[in-house]
Amino acid sequence: MSLVAAENAEAREAWNGVLFDRFVAYRHLIVTGIAPHGDEAIRIEPPESGDRVLDVGCGFGDSTQQLAQIAGPERSSLGVDVAPRFVDAAREEAAAAGVANVRFEVADVEVTQFEEAFDYAFARFGTMFFANPVAAFRNVRRALVPGGRFVSVVWRRKLDNPWIHVAEEVVKPLVDEPEETDEPRCGPGPFSQANADTLSQQLKSAGFAEIELRRCDLPILIGRDLDEAVAFNLALGPAAEVVRLAGEDAEKIRPHIEEQLRRALAQFETPDGLVAGSSTWIVTARL
Repeated sequence: MSLVAAENAEAREAWNGVLFDRFVAYRHLIVTGIAPHGDEAIRIEPPESGDRVLDVGCGFGDSTQQLAQIAGPERSSLGVDVAPRFVDAAREEAAAAGVANVRFEVADVEVTQFEEAFDYAFARFGTMFFANPVAAFRNVRRALVPGGRFVSVVWRRKLDNPWIHVAEEVVKPLVDEPEETDEPRCGPGPFSQANADTLSQQLKSAGFAEIELRRCDLPILIGRDLDEAVAFNLALGPAAEVVRLAGEDAEKIRPHIEEQLRRALAQFETPDGLVAGSSTWIVTARL
């Protein structure tokens, strides 16, 4: 299950390399920040006891473990991710937690024909980086049994996600993103499915029906203090991607970038750290 579409090879390199390292470094912010959106999606449309579960873009596998607990011990839930290092981490953490009814495989869902059937498929921010999301959605649909359900969470538009968009607005005028670079790009980006009509059409084209999108707005911690918020935004997200791809040109003015970010992010300071708004679509669909 390790075949990777040619158009996703570069993104896999990024997610299996520098972005994995940065996710590990800032996991205490990013995973705890996105998990509540996934929790709300599962609350709205949970798997049923006995469901066979597929978790697309499982990352560290925490969502896979959560879904497996709900589905029950008589079934084994499968988490897949295109990045082998995330899959290795997911396996290790499930084993350490003593969770026996989960499995993890390296897979690019865009080109994977699953050999088993599922009742319920889930994706917590696991679909926005596909070069061809319709092909990926189609393979998910084919893996579901008649009446099967698909639940996903994706970011809404940038303006409704100041936790990540403010930094991008600061950095882009300061740094020119190169047309060519040796650094691997991460794929289409976190906002590639922010438009409700576009996302709905992708799912329809893949053969899904009864598509519903619900808006979910939640606060998100972007740093325990201002220094961490600046570092976080220069490690992950659109602003960080611009800086990473620009390489030495961005590093030359990094102190200036950091100072401008400090000024822009200061608006989010609270007694409990830097807290900003985040907004997602919780998407449900059926066969």
